[in-house]
Amino acid sequence: MSITINIYYKGEGGSAIKFADEMIKSGIVNKIRSEEGNERYEYFLPLHANDTLLLIDKWKDQSALDKHHASPIMKEIVDLREKYDLHMIVERYVEDNMGENDVDFVRK
Repeated sequence: MSITINIYYKGEGGSAIKFADEMIKSGIVNKIRSEEGNERYEYFLPLHANDTLLLIDKWKDQSALDKHHASPIMKEIVDLREKYDLHMIVERYVEDNMGENDVDFVRK
């Protein structure tokens, strides 16, 4: 059962975008994507939320997420969040099968 975590990074003066840029250029994002159990790690810009960056982070299960949180890479992430003075809103979702009634509203 996959776990998806949406993290909204908020900062002043484009700091959230600078954070993501450094995460990518430093290779941290690729390291996370190669961790066992990582299924998705992508940044997005919400249309109507200035100075906000959305990270969609998906893991195979809680065990994989716990290993990621215990890894040395987390210190690098925390240090960069501090460097860019980012604040976070976190939403967590556990994957569920789409209900029969929902299928009618999904265009494939």
